[in-house]
Amino acid sequence: QVQLVESGGGLVQPGGSLRLSCAASGSFFSIDVMGWYRQAPGKLREPVAQITSGGTTYYADSVKGRFTISRDNAKNTVLLQMNSLKPEDTADYYCHATIFLQNYWGQGTQVTVSS
Repeated sequence: QVQLVESGGGLVQPGGSLRLSCAASGSFFSIDVMGWYRQAPGKLREPVAQITSGGTTYYADSVKGRFTISRDNAKNTVLLQMNSLKPEDTADYYCHATIFLQNYWGQGTQVTVSS
């Protein structure tokens, strides 16, 4: 079993910053890919940012230049630093991990960008 626990969501004004963190625990040797997805009300879940165990990153076009993903392989954690937040970033954010082709998800943390 693999558990992913997120933290760091909340309410922030437009232009503000938040940092999301996710910690993985359970029975595994290593995590291939860690990342974040988000789902806004009435919309499909979409990828936001991902990072491989080797440090290769992927960002959705909508967050490039504003969000930064990082991970600590020794601690099995992944961080998402979100700057210059916009109202359209409002969504539930889900931590994701891929281990030996199996996908795991956290419970989600809510991010609301509003004045």
